[in-house]
Amino acid sequence: MSIVLVGSTSGSITLQEPAVAGTTVLTLPAVSGTVLTDTSPKAGSVLQVVNSVKTATQSTTSSSYVDITDLSVSITPTSATSKILVMAKINHMSESAANGMFVNLVRNSTTITSSTAGGNTDTFDAWASGGAGGMSNNDRKMTSCSLDYLDSPATTSSTTYKMQMRADGTTVYVNRWGLNNDVASVSSITVMEIAG
Repeated sequence: MSIVLVGSTSGSITLQEPAVAGTTVLTLPAVSGTVLTDTSPKAGSVLQVVNSVKTATQSTTSSSYVDITDLSVSITPTSATSKILVMAKINHMSESAANGMFVNLVRNSTTITSSTAGGNTDTFDAWASGGAGGMSNNDRKMTSCSLDYLDSPATTSSTTYKMQMRADGTTVYVNRWGLNNDVASVSSITVMEIAG
């Protein structure tokens, strides 16, 4: 059986019982307020989470950005006012010489933000750089990069967030040091839709 609440001027709300056996109790709060629904959630609520983990290693000699395999996720926002919180961790960034490696965060094919500090990290529109300098054994140098970025894509279409890497005149690696696979790690990327 359903109950229909008729509005004082027009419209109505139907309360429909669930199609399950037994008794279900809906307790209403003893205060005034607004009922939240999946189409009008409270601002700041987490609406969905998407995650991807990279367990394999990867290397490149490219001086242009290439996608880091498995560090890519797609999410379809439920509202154009939602924000997307991007969290990524890239471990064991290394290279084989005294140069550096650079990583980047993109939405679909567009760089979201990058360093403005000057130098190569700024020049290459990179989020962060790693490796380079500080040790005589270049292939044993490692750094890690973590990021948290709150994006406003203003869309309800499927949106892809991914990490990219590029070299600067040497071979660069993710999830391992430059010497071999004996020292390795796992990286990941997570995105959350936050109600606006």
